[in-house]
Amino acid sequence: MKFSDGYWMLREGVRASHPVEVLDVDAGPGSFTVHAPVQRIRHRGDLLKGPVVTVTCESPMPDVIGVTLTHFAGERRRGPDFELAADPTGEVSVDEEAATLTSGALSVRVGRQGEWGVDFLAGGRRLTGSAPKAQAVIDTDDGRHYVREQLDLGVDHFVYGLGERFGPLVKNGQAVDVWNADGGTASEQAYKNVPFYLTNAGYGVFVDHPGRVSFEVASEAVARTQFSVEGQSMRYFVIYGPSPKEILRKYTALTGRPARLPDWSFGLWLSTSFTTSYDEETVTSFIEGMASRDLPLSVFHFDCFWMREFQWCDFEWDPRVFPDPAGMLRRLRDRGLRVCVWINPYIGQRSPLFEEGRSRGYLLLRPDGDVWQWDKWQPGLAVVDFTNPEARDWYAGKLEALLDMGVDCFKTDFGERIPTDVVYHDGSDPERAHNYYTYLYNQTVFDLLRKKRGEGEAVVFARSATTGGQRFPVHWGGDAESTFEAMGESLRGGLSLGMSGFGYWSHDIGGFEGTPDPALFKRWIAFGLLSSHSRLHGSHSYRVPWVFDEESVDVLRHFTRLKMRLMPYLAGAARQAYGEGLPMMRAMVVDFPDDPACTHLERQYMLGDDLLVAPVFSSGGEVAYYVPEGVWTHYLTGERVEGGRWVRERHGFDGLPLLVRPGAVVPEGAVDDRPDYDHADGVTLRVYEPADGATVVTQVGDTVFTTVRNGENVRVTGEGSWNVLLVNVRVAAVEGGESSDHPHGVLVKATGGEVVVTMEEES
Repeated sequence: MKFSDGYWMLREGVRASHPVEVLDVDAGPGSFTVHAPVQRIRHRGDLLKGPVVTVTCESPMPDVIGVTLTHFAGERRRGPDFELAADPTGEVSVDEEAATLTSGALSVRVGRQGEWGVDFLAGGRRLTGSAPKAQAVIDTDDGRHYVREQLDLGVDHFVYGLGERFGPLVKNGQAVDVWNADGGTASEQAYKNVPFYLTNAGYGVFVDHPGRVSFEVASEAVARTQFSVEGQSMRYFVIYGPSPKEILRKYTALTGRPARLPDWSFGLWLSTSFTTSYDEETVTSFIEGMASRDLPLSVFHFDCFWMREFQWCDFEWDPRVFPDPAGMLRRLRDRGLRVCVWINPYIGQRSPLFEEGRSRGYLLLRPDGDVWQWDKWQPGLAVVDFTNPEARDWYAGKLEALLDMGVDCFKTDFGERIPTDVVYHDGSDPERAHNYYTYLYNQTVFDLLRKKRGEGEAVVFARSATTGGQRFPVHWGGDAESTFEAMGESLRGGLSLGMSGFGYWSHDIGGFEGTPDPALFKRWIAFGLLSSHSRLHGSHSYRVPWVFDEESVDVLRHFTRLKMRLMPYLAGAARQAYGEGLPMMRAMVVDFPDDPACTHLERQYMLGDDLLVAPVFSSGGEVAYYVPEGVWTHYLTGERVEGGRWVRERHGFDGLPLLVRPGAVVPEGAVDDRPDYDHADGVTLRVYEPADGATVVTQVGDTVFTTVRNGENVRVTGEGSWNVLLVNVRVAAVEGGESSDHPHGVLVKATGGEVVVTMEEES
């Protein structure tokens, strides 16, 4: 929301009041409150004027400090509210100079002398702060009231996150409204809006408002990040890192960590596509076609038309095309497949569930008591009111019958176009509930799956989200066009979402809208299989590879089997996602915040700690990517790449830049036709020239391997059946195993619990 007219003036019809001094301070255990008039108090007459802004500082956990700005405190508090962890902490000191709250290494300081200012300090330096005229309570001629904050941005400070946004990864210069919308992947709108941003300056900021939050990032005031909400009060948290990874760890500790997912979910998903014609015969032909071409498949997804037209959702199989759904599901399970079916939170008027939901009060109502309806998407659709516990149980009960029939998971589509001219069962504010609706929707479905399938076995494929939605994975990128440009949009969206606390992410291989040409499809396959989750899905055309060309079959086989072999490594990256809140797919700046070249990188990413992926965005295979310092290694070829520079290469459809970090140990599995296997059995530890004195601990399942280099000796300890591949070294002697040549180096099959390799000295 823009309020100013240039730097000096406000827009017509806008009136802003700013705190100018501290009147007094009320200090309590772990918090303090400042009363700040908006004019200087020179005499008693000035005490009769308002406004007075109330500023409260508190801490819910170490290194996290919340600031609440309030004008009128009598505003009725209406939900919903984000579910946040809280273990109040912090020490308060108040003297004549300042009021200070310290939590962990982070402090907030409000000066009591001179000009108004709020400073956030850590590690002996000022991270950011609110300068004079930055905080404001604002009235407009149309009767609206806003609370605004502006936090300083340094010259070399950059902002990331704010949800899954498809524009430039760096948000500086952008205006972002946090408001869920069904707008595709090619506009400023987003399906997944999160009022949290991450900086490279040691801190992140989370605005604790579930409704619309307007951000002006180095745009309205180019040296500040501005955020505002409509209402009388606003709370935000500053989260100290100092590294991006630490900021994400602490943000997800506050708002929730992603759930642990089943291994089978990391395999290849194949869909019927959306408006294509299909029945059990079609589905069977796809599955048999994949099997006959030696293409590993883990999940089959039925999109909307598994239900009868105009009856979405009634959760009943269309009997004209699926006369024996229970038998079909059993036959798919016998093939080793999991099954996903499409759902959404809307009930079309023709669905038998419409009258059931209407009569029981389970649907959103207009203020006059009528059911809220419109004709977009499904004629006469209504929206399930998930603030009603009975409605949640009713909805979940319909899904439970499908789980009992043999369905394994759900694609929880939609949830963005939630109206604001409605009344909720629990009295929620419709503006606050608009974004939050998707949290309740996905929570309802995920909790059912967790109850029925057990912890670590629940998975949804969700499109919409907001803060906290990371608890209910997986999320996919929405409706992208079938173009290289949309492939780039999708990657930017996924990296932005990862910097907003979401651990897993997927996208439609080949794009959703339109039909990709074979070159685009093959390039997108490589990107898709080197994402956390991988799905073949489209709108009006099939996505089985043989409809494009035979080379597409080979490329899909190559990258699917590569991903299956990488499962021991990917499982470790997933462990970081659910254990620490770190995304599996990371923007380069997350891992390399001190490398200025990584600041704006958005066409490549880290997959876990040790793999750099640079998708190819051209049919001819030309790609330019940046390699951080050190000697990196192409995973697919073993070729060394000297870092600290940009590299240009050309790749065939069976390749792309997939580089291993210097000194890494990457576990590769012995199975390449499924993701859910014993990852430790027969695992190969690919050792990439560790530095002298280095120790690398690698966990594979419940087994821990330790690699230590001392001089020319590399010692690896482990248990079970395992191997060591020393990449790009020449070996003089091997103890504890049988060695053989390998195209990338020397392979050692361990015969016990320890392998010691003596490398030849370099001449």
